Amino acid sequence: MDASITTEQPARAAPAANRLDSVSLAIAGSGGSGVMTAGTWLLDAAARSGLYGLMVRTSGPQIRGGEAAALLRLGTRQLESLDDSFDVLLAIDWQNVHRFADEIPLRADGLLVCDADAGEVPEVFRASGAKVIALPLKKMAKAHPGSWINMLALGITGALAGLAIEPMEEAVRAGWKRDAEVLQANLGALRAGAEAVAEHALVRRTPAPTTQPRWLLSGNEGAGYGALRGGVRFVAAYPITPATELLEWMAPALAKAGGCLLQAEDELASVNMIIGASFGGVPSLTATAGPGLALMTEGIGLAVAAEVPIVVVDVMRGGPSTGIPAKSEQSDLSFAVGGLHGDAPRLVLAPTSISDCAATAQWAVELAEALQSPAIVLSDQFMGQSRAIVPAPQLPPPAARRLVAEPNAPDYKRYRDTPSGVSPMAIPGAPGTTYTADGLEHTEGAIPSSQARDHAKQLDKRLRKLVQHDYGSRWADIEGDGPLAVITFGSASGPVREAAQRAAAQGVQLKMITLRLLAPLQPEVFAKALEGVERVMVVEQNHGAQLLRYLRGMADLPRPESFHKPGPLPLRPAEICAALLDWAALEEQTA
Repeated sequence: MDASITTEQPARAAPAANRLDSVSLAIAGSGGSGVMTAGTWLLDAAARSGLYGLMVRTSGPQIRGGEAAALLRLGTRQLESLDDSFDVLLAIDWQNVHRFADEIPLRADGLLVCDADAGEVPEVFRASGAKVIALPLKKMAKAHPGSWINMLALGITGALAGLAIEPMEEAVRAGWKRDAEVLQANLGALRAGAEAVAEHALVRRTPAPTTQPRWLLSGNEGAGYGALRGGVRFVAAYPITPATELLEWMAPALAKAGGCLLQAEDELASVNMIIGASFGGVPSLTATAGPGLALMTEGIGLAVAAEVPIVVVDVMRGGPSTGIPAKSEQSDLSFAVGGLHGDAPRLVLAPTSISDCAATAQWAVELAEALQSPAIVLSDQFMGQSRAIVPAPQLPPPAARRLVAEPNAPDYKRYRDTPSGVSPMAIPGAPGTTYTADGLEHTEGAIPSSQARDHAKQLDKRLRKLVQHDYGSRWADIEGDGPLAVITFGSASGPVREAAQRAAAQGVQLKMITLRLLAPLQPEVFAKALEGVERVMVVEQNHGAQLLRYLRGMADLPRPESFHKPGPLPLRPAEICAALLDWAALEEQTA
């Protein structure tokens, strides 16, 4: 598969010779037209064809019921980012689809497929210069009584991407939940769609299936699986976009593992419920988004003070307040690392990709349990709700462990000031280990205290257990080497990695540091990773350069610069590559 790279950025772009083995397609339409179903089955068909792929969901401000689009990129290698522009846009109708114009930039040599009877193509799409293929979509669907127009869309986009009809039919059959007669009508519509555009196919030959084991999953599903694997057996949460799918996946999975999920009345209740369950000895988790995380602040502070391990997965979205619920943004970082009142150290982690959501969630559970601390996992809408075909994640064996007090332990003190900062945690009911756990400052024996020496001792203890812990090499992924370093986190990692690869092809030597453990930062380890680096660029998706400001407050950065922009538009590899090339050129000029 082959698609050229283009960019609208005024800075220097990668040359035309730098081409990627991928094709990008968008299926858009009004609410109820089934674009997400078509996109999901197209991704499934790509997986059955031996390809890799990524599908990103986008919708209007209504969240449900309004216009929607499935944005896909299919290729012969693992894909972690959307491309700079799209080869194909299939519009089932034009009802408010123009709202996605910025999210679906079409290539000048691309294809725009639409219903011939749906009216004029909006100028914002026609201006791209893409070739318009007008088909009587509704009439074609009616020719197969009982079929849906999104099955035509599946056949059309699949054929344009070079997929054979068989894997598309297999994907539909595997996901079908209605009667067989309706299935046959829709398979007929799928074939009709594929035949209608056969001559326009962008890809003529589908690669042979790979033998490497692969998974098809979303980041929310991956995080749920990782948490379950890490030992979580109780979840309490209140539904919120874009974290709800994590909870929906975990509900039946927990039941099979002997655990349970409880829908709380609100976010305040949910965080207090998991504190109670964890106090009772059961590893526990909640999942939310920015507004819910804000409500949980007092509860998380209680978990810090009482040293109760909990995991809070924050699937970030556009903010502040209700913000943009169905769009991605990395704008909860400052709140996660510094939003609690008082000196309240906590763990903050961020998965580096959809695939890494499983490993990072598992690690978060294990760290929370080992260090008796709250752990906040910063996912986001892009990773959480997108689906990807990925190599089967190589997950370490489960290693969750909690230092538990022995019954009738002599001179038991729950908050004993140990060298590691971790003290044995008693299970309620164990004889001889009764103690009070609340938000008041306390002595080593858990007696409430306002004495300065007790406060200082417990502050030191709670901080020491986090900063002294050996986190090993998992704190960050470090790739490449060179005098210029790019630092990033979360879903920004995919487009940054692709941009760095493009820049490297033009002779720019870069080191890429993708942070997985954001707090505590470990200044000494971080400084070692920056040895030999003369200049740093921090790349993130938020308006205030939150990661750069956080890093500058915690470590010495050599000549730091920032590449940051808010959502809802995703970061594009071309714009980051152009910035890296200009950055490197300026460095050469001033050397």
